Amino acid sequence: MENALRKYAVIVAGGTGSRMGATKPKQFLLLKNKPILWHTLQQFLKAYDDLQIILVLPAEFIGLGIEILPQLMDRERVQIIAGGATRFDSVKNGLSVIHKKGIVFVHDAVRCLISIDLIQRCYQQAVEKGNAIPAVAATDSIRMIEGSSNVVADRNNVRIIQTPQTFRTDLLLPAFQVDYDPAFTDEATVLEASGFPVYLIQGEYSNIKITRPVDLLIAQSILEERE
Repeated sequence: MENALRKYAVIVAGGTGSRMGATKPKQFLLLKNKPILWHTLQQFLKAYDDLQIILVLPAEFIGLGIEILPQLMDRERVQIIAGGATRFDSVKNGLSVIHKKGIVFVHDAVRCLISIDLIQRCYQQAVEKGNAIPAVAATDSIRMIEGSSNVVADRNNVRIIQTPQTFRTDLLLPAFQVDYDPAFTDEATVLEASGFPVYLIQGEYSNIKITRPVDLLIAQSILEERE
């Protein structure tokens, strides 16, 4: 059954780069002479040779995405579509081109340090349980704001959520047939709202989301270590 399941990755690249102070979206900034987005796409293409990628980009930057395709190991497995006004809308657009049953990964384009191991572990758990949401334990002290005061939270009970959030298509696609709700902070919250439980899986501390200039330096250091 596992080999018969189709594999899809909806790679969401909706950012405009405002926090990076860049003139173009952060997913197109260079990391070791390749766009951040290239590193992300390559990892998914390498993870499974039968995986199809749906790359969701802001409409005005689709041209930049097309320029990356010839640099990939298998450009034929990548389809580019336009995103929407919110992350929810962009993911919904990506899911709209999936018509066959399988497993779908939804991943942030700027989490370019994702390991093949994590991709494959998420797939296995999604096959078994219906979904897999990568998460890591909080390492900092955490306080919760309550009105005008604040209280310390037990960080042992806190998990920081990552991507690729991974699902059976027959669960996620119907869950997205609703209107946007501000409570939808990620795909897991959309699935949960449909009444299906969410299952966490151990993520990776190196699976960082590149949002600020310092993150680029950290990513470069991690890639150099891996080499």
